[in-house]
Amino acid sequence: MTHQSAQKEKRSVALLSVVAAVGLTAFKLIVGLLTNSLGLLAEAAHSGLDLVAAAMTYVAVRVSDKPADRSHPYGHGKIENLSALFETLLLLATSGWIIYEAIDRLFFHPAEVQASIWAFLVMGTSIIIDINRSKMLYRAARKYNSQALEADALHFSTDIWSSAVVILGLIGVTVARFLPGLDWMHAADSIAALMVAAIVIYVSAQLSWRTIAALLDSAPQGMAEKVSQAASKVEGVIDAHAVRIRASGPIWFIDMHATMDGDCTLNEAHIATERIEQALQEIIKGADVTVHVEPVEGPRSQAGGGAPTKEREEIKRRMDERPG
Repeated sequence: MTHQSAQKEKRSVALLSVVAAVGLTAFKLIVGLLTNSLGLLAEAAHSGLDLVAAAMTYVAVRVSDKPADRSHPYGHGKIENLSALFETLLLLATSGWIIYEAIDRLFFHPAEVQASIWAFLVMGTSIIIDINRSKMLYRAARKYNSQALEADALHFSTDIWSSAVVILGLIGVTVARFLPGLDWMHAADSIAALMVAAIVIYVSAQLSWRTIAALLDSAPQGMAEKVSQAASKVEGVIDAHAVRIRASGPIWFIDMHATMDGDCTLNEAHIATERIEQALQEIIKGADVTVHVEPVEGPRSQAGGGAPTKEREEIKRRMDERPG
């Protein structure tokens, strides 16, 4: 698949998510106002933020695909992390509003909720759509190693559970209407809204942690050791150290130092660095690898310019067999 076709598919997935968010937000808002359900209104607000998040993801995917330039030598991938951070702030703000309204209805200003068939219909539709788009986003995120699409997928997958919670709240209100002695279940809608807020806060905490770690260039735990070990196994490499790893959107950048025999030729060193790149790209697919070669006194120097080692002879033989 070419780079252009990959960009087109990523943008298409992000745009479909925006379209789905528009439909769900409008559907939930209309039914929530008609039924006076705080759980549904909370879900409408949540879907409204989903719409903002999906739109930001679409923009972030478009911008992050721009090639590196002089002002951005590592590319524009960090825009995905900034988008996720802003999304987290929106989610936390919405959670605060939901908690405030739920507590107000529970203890100060109770409101009657109409648990109509439309309320159940909108939440059931929401679950079906969220299942499909979260799968679609996860698939694209794994395929293209896109943090923005992965964050979007994680966000929408939690919508499934929050929608299920709202349905439980509506069921509680319905049961209280027909069964005497269960008036306390009228509060089920507000309790469901609090549970939605808890889910949103939980997801926001996970997303914010990952976003901040990416913006601070935090490398995955143990990744530097794996890179060093893989590079050290390459023929001709004596030691691999000073490993630095950072991510910019879907691309990982690896800088490292490799110690080699000081008597090896420039071509031999170049071949070794190419093998290091291949080895590291098996660990991190598509990684951008930069290797700085450092010399040490090798066997040939110690022997006064004597015969090369078997490893050096093998490298020389492979070089002689290369075309041109």
